[in-house]
Amino acid sequence: MRRTLGGGAAVLSAALLACGSRAPSGFTLLFLGRSPAASVDGLSWAPDPERSRLVAFDRQLRLARRLTSPRLGTPMAVAALPGGRLLVTERTGEGVVLDTAGQPVREWDSPDVASLYAASAGRIVAARSPYYVPELGSPEPDTAPLLRVLDTLGHPVEGLATIRVPAVPFLTHLVNAGAVAVGPDGSVYYAPLVRDEIRKYAPSGAPRWTARRGLISKESEPVFLPARGKELRLAKALVNVALALGPDGRLYALGADDSAATKLRVDVLDTATGAIVATRHLGPRETAVAVSAAGGGGLATFDGDSLLGAAPAAPALAREPFAPAFALPDLGGDTVTLSQFAGKVTLVNFWASWCDPCREEFPHMAELYREFDRRDFEIAAISDDVDRGKMRAFVQQFRPPFPILVGGGRMKQTYHYRGLPYSVLLDRRGRVIERIFGFGGADEFRELHETIAKEVHAP
Repeated sequence: MRRTLGGGAAVLSAALLACGSRAPSGFTLLFLGRSPAASVDGLSWAPDPERSRLVAFDRQLRLARRLTSPRLGTPMAVAALPGGRLLVTERTGEGVVLDTAGQPVREWDSPDVASLYAASAGRIVAARSPYYVPELGSPEPDTAPLLRVLDTLGHPVEGLATIRVPAVPFLTHLVNAGAVAVGPDGSVYYAPLVRDEIRKYAPSGAPRWTARRGLISKESEPVFLPARGKELRLAKALVNVALALGPDGRLYALGADDSAATKLRVDVLDTATGAIVATRHLGPRETAVAVSAAGGGGLATFDGDSLLGAAPAAPALAREPFAPAFALPDLGGDTVTLSQFAGKVTLVNFWASWCDPCREEFPHMAELYREFDRRDFEIAAISDDVDRGKMRAFVQQFRPPFPILVGGGRMKQTYHYRGLPYSVLLDRRGRVIERIFGFGGADEFRELHETIAKEVHAP
């Protein structure tokens, strides 16, 4: 479960902590958590996957803007596209292009099981994502490209290099997943997740150099360990996490200091030769990495939680309207519109009978519904089932006290959410207070109750 405040591009200002001191001026963010950031319009944009949003920092690393959208379920990486646009990698591999106001430009499906995208100077490259790796992937031929060059619609137009086929072909995705970055000249940098290598490819795809950090004394391919019941177990070393090109023209590699990637380090590489020119071992709280925007200022690390937590909540005036407004039939065939909920705090919930977390969530929603007066709070639970029989069987089983609306399998295409359940809490004027992705159990609903109670009594 991830909850995101509404408010789109609210401008915020706050003094921030940099591992106990004020952030130095003139810095560009490279990594936030384990994700690469991108510099667009003078701001450093980074994903905040736990809150299903993008955040932007100014050159003093003050949180300047934040973007939420139903299209941002679990954003894992941000890259810059021409025209001040942001290319966002979703955990499940979709590519989402937004402008810096948060308006969607386009979206595409992953060319792999799950892809990671990088871009520079209009060139877009996709690698197998290190953020979502299936335990067992479909085997691929040894002629399959390691990296894919995409056009601006997300369609593959050419391949770069070829994959490594492991002894166990079902581990192909794991062996070839990795971090990727694109240079301003079109060069591509790639670092496999489970191998101690960082490679540079020319724009043509020709190999230029391979660097190693000596993290593993004896390297081997991932292998299966004896199973524990139904649990699949692998022996593997996690090595490379993310890549970013700094404003100083150097390549920054975020990688593991141990085989489980519980301790991290940053290596700085000369892009011409692949030589490692500096290494910084990160402490537990050093979860944001920045570099001097002007170059020559060196590497700086920060407490990422402090950077994110220093800003106040978005003001009510910045809330965006819920759209598009719905007009859907209820179980009796009568049309119910969004405008009928005006004047009430409303939870719009999207669900389906085949969604197991939805089954867990419905009793909590029923309890929440009974805790507030109908003059103040409502729930509109919209089914996205195609099969009406299964939808009605679900309703018969749970007998919800709140209205059920029939979406007819068209809701995901209309509201562009990543998965179910998905809920949007609206204020009395129909504006988004927050979005809730997935089901977070009793704790989530206690927090939701508090939020609703405050909103109900707000002037």
